[in-house]
Amino acid sequence: MTGKKILEIQNVKREFVMGDQIVRALKGVSFDVNAGEFLTIMGSSGSGKTTLLNMLGCLDKPTEGSYILDGVNVKELSRDQLARMRNTKIGFVFQAYNLLPRTTALENVELPLLYNPTISTKERKERAIAALKAVKLDDRFDHTPNQLSGGQQQRVAIARALVNEPVMILADEATGNLDTRTSYEIMSLMQELNQNGKTIIFVTHEPDIASFTNRTVMLKDGRVLKDTANPNPRSAKTALAELPVSDDY
Repeated sequence: MTGKKILEIQNVKREFVMGDQIVRALKGVSFDVNAGEFLTIMGSSGSGKTTLLNMLGCLDKPTEGSYILDGVNVKELSRDQLARMRNTKIGFVFQAYNLLPRTTALENVELPLLYNPTISTKERKERAIAALKAVKLDDRFDHTPNQLSGGQQQRVAIARALVNEPVMILADEATGNLDTRTSYEIMSLMQELNQNGKTIIFVTHEPDIASFTNRTVMLKDGRVLKDTANPNPRSAKTALAELPVSDDY
């Protein structure tokens, strides 16, 4: 499953100046992620989880330490290079889906490719169709977000994250707005994508969601409290089948 290192974080610190105070959000975080891993990052409010997520997503750079993504040292990149890195190397999935409301599922998924001048209109559409098929939404191409359930909207968001063929999917509380059944459906899809070789980093505060992944990095007060391998992750498909029928609407 695992191969080369996709991500290397060495003694990363992030400090913010707020008024006359320095807030140390990250105080020396180190861990690596190999290709093909499915990793959860957990931590309560104030643990540094959001700051770390912004850094992993190339939305911010460390004050100290190094973050190497797919062989590139993020700290040395200009703003334009960071934006290019975000658009080509990372697929984002958010808690709030972030879909354009009056735009079809297919058009929403095509969006990241609009910024890539090397991709033709025809290829853009083909790749968007393939991504929607990968998340099992073959029959929803022309639906707008308000015609889709929450779980289906999140699937569109995952397809959009896949369309650029990124080296890593970064999911921020991607099941946070969903009921248990739909959460498990999304985790089942994530497990399937991971088994097909996708590297996934999943930020959550829910231990049952973390139990579906291969490894958990727990943050506390800006440091790694523990980094635990999970050699036997739960099967989301099995967990879904075991849910009582009364959980349905």
